Amino acid sequence: MRVLLQPAYILHHRPYRETSVLMDLFAEKQGRITVIARGVRTPQSKLRSILQPFTPLTVSWQGKTELMTLVSAEAQGLPLTLRGDCLLSAFYLNELLMRLLPKNDPYPLLYTIYQKTLIDLQSDTLKQHILRLFEKQLLTELGYGIELKYDFTTGKAIIAEQFYRYVPEHGFTVCNKGFKEKSNYIFCGKHLLAFANDQLENEECLQEAKRLMRILLSFVMGTQTINSRKLFI
Repeated sequence: MRVLLQPAYILHHRPYRETSVLMDLFAEKQGRITVIARGVRTPQSKLRSILQPFTPLTVSWQGKTELMTLVSAEAQGLPLTLRGDCLLSAFYLNELLMRLLPKNDPYPLLYTIYQKTLIDLQSDTLKQHILRLFEKQLLTELGYGIELKYDFTTGKAIIAEQFYRYVPEHGFTVCNKGFKEKSNYIFCGKHLLAFANDQLENEECLQEAKRLMRILLSFVMGTQTINSRKLFI
């Protein structure tokens, strides 16, 4: 099989043998794939400088197995300018994709979302809502999205003034009046509705969206540790 001139980004790369590199790519039409870039660690390699994360690429590869061989790569623009916490956040996006994307399944809409998110991260100050919206869209594209506007037990619309309990693998259900339970799984309706409408300008809504995404990602990823989070600490 030979695939030509596909838009892609590098999610992760690591040395392979003496002069080569194993790279995980997120390609627009092929999803996550792994390729061998032979000889790119030699001083005379013309690809060495461009095969970096956060550089938009056009790549070609070939092979008959799951592990393909890189044939060519060209930069389709300058590397994105990412600094400080914004750079760490970009690595966080890459780690999520590496851990959650199955190999060789196309996610063209998610590719567009990823590309836009990287562009939005080009700032001197990290805007947390960018990460929360990416996490929500990622889970939705992978089939793990959650309904934020309706009570799954009654089908009724979520009310801003009510409190709701998250039930794993189902959604949110209203808490009984007068409840006093304190739980990481309890959320206010107004925060759920704000997140559903991508309205995270309010700091309280933003923190609640972060708490919810931590819960959902923990169910999807299990006990896997997200290493890029340690860099923030």
